[in-house]
Amino acid sequence: MPLIPVNNPASLVGYYLGVASLIPVLGILTGLPAVICGGIGIAKARSAPQSGGMGHAITAIVLGIGGPVLWVVVVIAMGLFS
Repeated sequence: MPLIPVNNPASLVGYYLGVASLIPVLGILTGLPAVICGGIGIAKARSAPQSGGMGHAITAIVLGIGGPVLWVVVVIAMGLFS
């Protein structure tokens, strides 16, 4: 199985969007598309296991949800402690 899932582009794009969601302003814009692409990537990886990309798709979902939540918590914490 290849390290980079070239046969499952949705999981790869979702992964990159998930990583971009860790950037403060981009997190709000790229979080939802990362989750959507991750879901599509998981569906493709389950239907065609030889395509790979399950790890990238799961990472896309985790980062797509966690990135924006992290930045909301940081902004609230900065408001409370300033």
